[in-house]
Amino acid sequence: MNGRTGNGRGTDGRFGASRAWGAVVGCAAVLVLLVALPLIAHGRLPDRVATHWDGGGRADGSMPFWGAVAFPALIWVVACAASLYVVLRVSRGSTAGWVGVGLPTLGLGLVGGQAAVVRANLDVRDWHEAGSTYGWIVGVAVVALTVGGLVWLSRRSTPEPEGDGPVMDLPQDRRVAWFSRLSSPALQAVAAVLGFAALAVAAASLGGMTGPRPGIALTIGLGVASLLSFTFASVQVRVGEQGLRVSFGPLGWPARHWSVADIESARVEQRTPAQAGGWGYRINGLGTTVMLRGGACLVVRSKGRDFAVSVDDAERGAALLNSLRALQS
Repeated sequence: MNGRTGNGRGTDGRFGASRAWGAVVGCAAVLVLLVALPLIAHGRLPDRVATHWDGGGRADGSMPFWGAVAFPALIWVVACAASLYVVLRVSRGSTAGWVGVGLPTLGLGLVGGQAAVVRANLDVRDWHEAGSTYGWIVGVAVVALTVGGLVWLSRRSTPEPEGDGPVMDLPQDRRVAWFSRLSSPALQAVAAVLGFAALAVAAASLGGMTGPRPGIALTIGLGVASLLSFTFASVQVRVGEQGLRVSFGPLGWPARHWSVADIESARVEQRTPAQAGGWGYRINGLGTTVMLRGGACLVVRSKGRDFAVSVDDAERGAALLNSLRALQS
């Protein structure tokens, strides 16, 4: 038989709200880039912009400038509206899941395609002289599909919290687990800003509006900073017979694990960001602290050192760890 303990549904609600706001901000950011890229380069583009190329890489179709600005933006607005309709009508299930994968992939593809079109038309007198976009389009497609694949993996890897059950009744014939998770909207916002900046610099570099070397270096730096901020903006904590597992980010990686035998004690402490040395993954005189919000933290002691993580329902997690230690001792 299995007994499960879970932290309440308020945490899940906060996750849903943060995802909704993230989707809105992401849709707006992509729309801004789609419109801004050609507008910034307007003075260096021909009156009609090449938008289609034949099999040999020669431009064979064009649009007026306003059309080149509006067409991809319109596609994106329709896609976002359709996705919103699907998510509201199908709040759970595979359909809503595929929206979460497909929309970021489409957004990256559109921004990359728009940047490639701008680059091909840059500083030409007539759209017939525009260079080929095939190499850039292939690169954009690879990046977009890779990101889509990572998003799909993250959705598969993120565990769902269990429902409420027996709290601390631990007879020999029952298996009990506790799960909690927490995210920091502030760190997620920082990650989003850095990610948007990286995407904007990459699009500007791809569009020929910045030098390639500084553009690539800045894109990599901003992208890495965004990825690290996003990874450590959320944490999942699980306690069971295998011990304590603390994992980070939507993929549940990186992660730290302690067996029940490795844990000397478990308790709850009230900690603030000032005590921990700031937000995120901090190491100081208190030991290691994963600080996503001030308040109750689950603190375990192992090999003479403390590890603390700010998480909801920390009292129940500490109590279960201590009960498991008593059973196995």
